[in-house]
Amino acid sequence: MSTVAKAKGFRHSKPGLWLSIGTSAFGAVSIVKDVKKARGDNDTLKLINALVGAAALITGTALLVRELKRLGDDDVLLG
Repeated sequence: MSTVAKAKGFRHSKPGLWLSIGTSAFGAVSIVKDVKKARGDNDTLKLINALVGAAALITGTALLVRELKRLGDDDVLLG
């Protein structure tokens, strides 16, 4: 198996999904900062932008968790 094929397979493995979820957690920190800054500046447009980003982050994380559960369901040892 080539290195490129291994790298593509890592994305759909449990460690790859956990890494993606962890990366999303760092994104959440940035969104919280954006929301606080927008509130402090009373900038409605920046606040809406931050909230839309938060919704996208939540949706992406939910998709990753769903994929992680599917991998767990396919595991023979889990029953």
